[in-house]
Amino acid sequence: MKILAIETSCDETAIAILECVGDQQHATFTVLGNALLSQVEVHTEYGGVFPALAKREHAKNLVPLLTAALEEAELLHEDAQVISDPIRNQVERVLEREPGLGEAFFDFISEAERPAVDLIAVTSGPGLEPALWVGVNFAKALSLAWEKPLIAVNHMEGHVLAGLVEPAGEQFSISNFQFPILALLISGGHTELVLMREWLQYELIGQTRDDSVGEAFDKVARMLSLPYPGGPEISKLSERNRAAQSETAGFGSRDVPPVPRLPRPMIHEQSCDFSFSGLKTAVLYLLRERPPLTDEEKHALAREFEDAVTDVLWKKTERALEQTGAKTLVIGGGVSANTHIRRIFRENMLRDFPETSLQIPASSLTTDNAVMIALAGYYRALRREFADPDMLKADGNLRLA
Repeated sequence: MKILAIETSCDETAIAILECVGDQQHATFTVLGNALLSQVEVHTEYGGVFPALAKREHAKNLVPLLTAALEEAELLHEDAQVISDPIRNQVERVLEREPGLGEAFFDFISEAERPAVDLIAVTSGPGLEPALWVGVNFAKALSLAWEKPLIAVNHMEGHVLAGLVEPAGEQFSISNFQFPILALLISGGHTELVLMREWLQYELIGQTRDDSVGEAFDKVARMLSLPYPGGPEISKLSERNRAAQSETAGFGSRDVPPVPRLPRPMIHEQSCDFSFSGLKTAVLYLLRERPPLTDEEKHALAREFEDAVTDVLWKKTERALEQTGAKTLVIGGGVSANTHIRRIFRENMLRDFPETSLQIPASSLTTDNAVMIALAGYYRALRREFADPDMLKADGNLRLA
């Protein structure tokens, strides 16, 4: 089965085409085409994602990315196509709220053969609703023009499944996993622990009560005058501090002056919920009470913040593992690319839960991408959970559990 997948939940526009074979117990995937364009530079001046601008950029980028993905997959063949008036009218209605996309869409569709794909998968939520609607409407338009079925995908399910991927040469597979599966999903919009006791059946174990971990990283980065996105910038400074401390070990006079220890919110509370608002506020108060930081002090504060976040993430996950008896731990979402978080979880899992498998996706699958949407689309297609185009809607608050 060939799946064309579309992702526009936030500030990455992505389209991928995957060849998918197998069943729920063992499936193999080959990426035939994969095109992604980040909007980071566009949003940098705002210090975060500006929804109306993200929507505009998605509308501008989708047709060029579709062309690139189809070319890479060798599925793009030029040929004049006649679109019937009824279909044209339906597509025009679908795309009427996406300025500029309709014209580009019809230019492309009228000059290209219908590609040999079997279905179209699209992120329907969660995310920024204006951005989601662009992808959803684009998928509906393609479905009408190409007469292909639609699958609506939960973005967070994509992150879960991306974490289960195992490389297999030029392909990758999802198999050999053990239930229950506990997923720690950490991103700019989410921090939650979700349990899967049966395939694609989810139970919420814990969630943030305020800020997501990715949001906390970005806000603290702004306090430190670091560029957007803040998470990778804090990680860079933290790693520099660790390297400096390692090099000067045993030479106290050369050590970087310490910064006060930051709080670890809710770390001793017996729930599996998270809170990062207090940690963010503690950084703000610390900066107000001290003179401007030197570079070395800024590095040390970035490290202390990252250490605090990691301590909380681990403690809550440890508690969830003990409570659920999970046999597999998956970490997914953009923050799962963080070097220190990966390192600590690998060390702690090996030490404390050696019988539990730890699954962390490759860096290319941690950020928003269309490959993971194709994965989720395939498993939903195996269950024949096709979407009614008239009922398919974008839902910025869509829940996994």
